[in-house]
Amino acid sequence: MKLDAPVTGGPCWTELGTSDLDAARRFYTRLFGWRPETDARQEVGGYTVAHLGEAAVAALAPLYQPSQPVAWNVSFAVTDADDTVRAVTEAGGTLLFGPADVFDMGRFAVAADPGGAVFQLWQAGTFPGAGLFNAPGSLGWVELMTRDPEGAVSFYTRVFGWTVAPSDRYTQWGVGGADFGGMVTMDEKFPPEVPAHWLPYFAVADVDDTTAVVQRHGTVLMVPTSVPDGPRIAVLRDPQGAMFGVYRAGDEG
Repeated sequence: MKLDAPVTGGPCWTELGTSDLDAARRFYTRLFGWRPETDARQEVGGYTVAHLGEAAVAALAPLYQPSQPVAWNVSFAVTDADDTVRAVTEAGGTLLFGPADVFDMGRFAVAADPGGAVFQLWQAGTFPGAGLFNAPGSLGWVELMTRDPEGAVSFYTRVFGWTVAPSDRYTQWGVGGADFGGMVTMDEKFPPEVPAHWLPYFAVADVDDTTAVVQRHGTVLMVPTSVPDGPRIAVLRDPQGAMFGVYRAGDEG
């Protein structure tokens, strides 16, 4: 990820919705060395912010609705959540929640693109988003898995004004040419029940060592693989079923 701080239109935060918050805290603390801090306010239901040093890097939260899947979610920074929601619906997307204020921290909404991939919008108040990117244990890349790549390009460029760097094997998203993520077309290798989704990638010091830890406590979906002219990556699943990726810190995404 070429972005090293939250910028308008770029990914600013990632949070896990999980069926077992205590187990998730233990798993990711072991995996990434996070220091979790749980908000004591009853109305937030155990929302836990993970830190590396003093920097907030991600969050772990309970499932707030019975229909909510166990999954990692990606938030994109916007200057006006209400205006962006209107842009989402005008471009064919769906509003799932909000916009709503989160104390004085910011304004928040949940939406889905026309292909069904869910994402979040964050209008910063006192909380701008992650305080660290690309370092081991922090967010380093986000990837859209979709069955409609042409529709996705049309939607996201219209809503966020992203730049698009296409190639024969991989399309990359950017803000002003600073790439922060990519897009994978879901073909016949993906079971039909797997929905379109956004997948966060966390930087790690060693992809193979991280994968070995997950093999003992979770599931390896894609074994460590060296991308031609790119990073070494793996796709993993935590014990509650949430998917995420890892890549070697220092490799260019």
